[in-house]
Amino acid sequence: MKILIDADAMPRQLKEALLKIAEREKVEMCFVAAHMPRLPESKFSRGIAAGNAFNGADNWIAEHAEAGDLIITADIPLADRGISGGAEVLNTKGEFFTHSNIKNALAMRELMEELRITGEVTGGPPPFSEKQRIRFIDALNRYLQKRKRPG
Repeated sequence: MKILIDADAMPRQLKEALLKIAEREKVEMCFVAAHMPRLPESKFSRGIAAGNAFNGADNWIAEHAEAGDLIITADIPLADRGISGGAEVLNTKGEFFTHSNIKNALAMRELMEELRITGEVTGGPPPFSEKQRIRFIDALNRYLQKRKRPG
C-alpha cells in the first residue's frame, strides 16, 4: 500500500503531519503537485512533479493509484476516479469518500459551482482549522491501524 497525496492544495499543517506519520508508520507517501514539492529527505516520502498540464497532478495520481492504495485529496472528481480504480480516498477534512457517497459529493460540487457562476454564492470555504487538522490526523491514524490488524 502506498499513499498518494494531491499536494497542490494541501494545507501546510497537514503536509507536516503527513511527513511525521510516514516516518512513524514506515509507509510510502508520494506528494504529487504541478511543481516539485519541498520535502525533507526521507525513505518514506517523495515528491512528484506532475507538470503544469490541466489536472496534471490529478491525472498522475489516478494513473498510478492501485487497488488498496490511499489517495488524500480535497478534489472530488479525483476522488471519484480513485474510488472507481479501487483506491480508498480520504479528504482533507478527515472524511472518507466511498462508492455510496461520492455521487452526492459530485452533485453538490456541481450545484455549488453553478451557484458561484450565477453569483448566488460568493467567497470560498473558511480557513483550514486546528479542529480539521486533528480530525484528519485521527482519521488517517485509525485507517493505518486498521490496515495493520490481521484478518
